[in-house]
Amino acid sequence: MKVTLTSGDALVIVDMQNDFLPGGSLAVPMGDTIIPVINRYLMFFHDHGLPVFATRDWHPSDHCSFQQQGGPWPSHCIATTAGAAFHPDIEFPLNTHVISKAVTREKDAYSGFTDTQLNALLQTLAIRRLFIGGIATDYCVLNTVKDALHYHYTTFVLEDAICAIDLQPDDGLNALKEMVRLGGMLIQFEALVA
Repeated sequence: MKVTLTSGDALVIVDMQNDFLPGGSLAVPMGDTIIPVINRYLMFFHDHGLPVFATRDWHPSDHCSFQQQGGPWPSHCIATTAGAAFHPDIEFPLNTHVISKAVTREKDAYSGFTDTQLNALLQTLAIRRLFIGGIATDYCVLNTVKDALHYHYTTFVLEDAICAIDLQPDDGLNALKEMVRLGGMLIQFEALVA
């Protein structure tokens, strides 16, 4: 399947932050291996004048998802820290729209749409199709894709630019199946046509 990019398309890169990559406090194994592919997508969308969005966890230091507060995860992506910064090898265009999520102590958010301005921005820009990649396949990518479909965007999952944490075997594979079941379409870079 070839997909021709057009106005109304946007790229969403999910949570490519230091704490989620090897060496970080909540690392996705092999998460850094998708960076070169993500950079290809970033360049392609930017070169064709299409908007790019980057979501990020931007937590307070006492966020409810942290184990010290009774949550499931080690401390990660605390706002303004090095761990919350995007990986330095990712070549985000200067005009990338950065979407910060889970910014209050009381509420977690796996989706880039939860309590953010993402949907409003997409509406303002007359976006109809989303191309979503990043980490982790089985958490924040899955939930961002589910919400994109809920908001009736035609949604493509960048199969070659996602990586799962796989806390349980096959979590990533099952997340992919769920995204497809809900209407998401899997795509790889070679399928894009300008």
